[in-house]
Amino acid sequence: MTGGAEQYRREGYLGLPSFCSTEVTHALLSTLKTDLVRGGVSFDQLKRKHDLLTAEAVEVYGMQYMPLSTFLWGMTPAISALVEHDLRPTYCYFRMYRQGDVCRIHSDRYACEHSLSLMLAASDNKPWPLEVGAQHIETPRQRADPDFGDEAYGAVPMLPGDAVLYQGVHRLHGRMTPNPNRWSAHLFLHWVDPEGPYANNAFEGVNILPTAALAMERA
Repeated sequence: MTGGAEQYRREGYLGLPSFCSTEVTHALLSTLKTDLVRGGVSFDQLKRKHDLLTAEAVEVYGMQYMPLSTFLWGMTPAISALVEHDLRPTYCYFRMYRQGDVCRIHSDRYACEHSLSLMLAASDNKPWPLEVGAQHIETPRQRADPDFGDEAYGAVPMLPGDAVLYQGVHRLHGRMTPNPNRWSAHLFLHWVDPEGPYANNAFEGVNILPTAALAMERA
């Protein structure tokens, strides 16, 4: 077991500075924005309210914009190698935060057994931490809190290209510190163990044809 995989199992999260080239993250964000503009969709149309957030935020899910899902699937071998265990992708989404935004402390549903928070870009390149609780919890909590209360937690400052791998179901997490940037763009990617208790969440929302129906010959 590598040091990173051991730390991830022990602490429930792992900071991954410079995980992805900013040339790639900026290109992904540029492609998303260009396609939205081409389709006549503004960011304001994509804002939604959420119990975790103090203000509306722009969100785009992988099933709405397939290049995000493709990114998730393509990342699967790398994340499997990091945790030293075979994983299957579930779902992903893009979110844009504004200055002063926070994300209340919470845990995730079962499709988020292994999660990656990746910062794509930030207007002012100011680090914004993701905070993760020190205590393993067995089941997701159906609430969102302003802080961790008496529980110890770790904070990982994030800049564009940085990522944090964390156990979304079993660790409380969020962003208590208000966003110092005018805006920041993030991608959240999720996986499950195909032999674990949440395996039925794999490839969430995707209709996968049976092997016999995959033949590509001309009809």
